[in-house]
Amino acid sequence: MLIVDRMLVGGIKFVLGKIAAAVDAELNDDSRLREELLAAQMRLELGEMTPEQFAAFENDILARLREIRERQRGVEPAPGEMKVTGVEATAYDSTEE
Repeated sequence: MLIVDRMLVGGIKFVLGKIAAAVDAELNDDSRLREELLAAQMRLELGEMTPEQFAAFENDILARLREIRERQRGVEPAPGEMKVTGVEATAYDSTEE
């Protein structure tokens, strides 16, 4: 039974590690945001978006780009703490028992 439990925990740990790596890659990838900004500029030029809507959208995208740059430069939260779009989470490490 102990072997099955360790295999189950090891498998879950592996999957959660892969998910964390994918989330980290997505959080630090600014190419999608740049594409969204370019698409918004096209919509503005085509008249599908007002200048006010574009300005609000642009401010949001630029703020998110600044956050990505700060993370890439090494400005990170304290160990065990993380903020994701207004949600605070505390990491739990099962090896610290």
